[in-house]
Amino acid sequence: MVQQCDYATLSQMFQRFQAANPEPQGELHHTNAFTLLVAVALSAQSTDVGVNRATHDMFQIADTPAKMLVLGEDALIDHIKTIGLYRNKARNVIRLCQILVDDYDGQVPSSRAALQSLPGVGRKTANVVLNMWWRLPAQAVDTHIFRIGNRTGICPGRDVNAVERAIEDHIPAEYQLHAHHWLILHGRYVCKARKPMCGTCIIRDLCPFEDKNL
Repeated sequence: MVQQCDYATLSQMFQRFQAANPEPQGELHHTNAFTLLVAVALSAQSTDVGVNRATHDMFQIADTPAKMLVLGEDALIDHIKTIGLYRNKARNVIRLCQILVDDYDGQVPSSRAALQSLPGVGRKTANVVLNMWWRLPAQAVDTHIFRIGNRTGICPGRDVNAVERAIEDHIPAEYQLHAHHWLILHGRYVCKARKPMCGTCIIRDLCPFEDKNL
């Protein structure tokens, strides 16, 4: 496994990320905490573009748990059937809506434990909601972050939990709020899995990746 980058190197890397994109944004469309929660839950093993396409019309008529329950599982399936695992996801969304109505007065809870108790909501989904809606420095580790964390030494780890801990332990505090967005976007558009675009990478001179592309 690649060695963890030191503090000085990480500081330089994230200074550059911040300079290039001071306020990175997630790419899932949403209007409130509930639509964000649903969109993130639907995005598992699906692209953000595909989820946005599927939820565009749906969120105009079902942007609260109560409205989603009125919409119902069959109509929900019709809206999201273009994304992966849509039947199971629809079932989970309806179940979590009922729990939100029954136990949380129709509001999305703001603790990781409460979020993870909802059907179809894992730690990554909970962290995205905590970060994007409540602006907590929660780190949602996806495949992009896991890959570049180990490729670049920014946050190496043998599993997603270890990578999450590496971000929290090593990246300077002033960059924690946006860290996972900078890393996701960098992994999605620059440090790609098969053909990383090293020639245009803003941290190329700081990255220890040996198989760099020109």
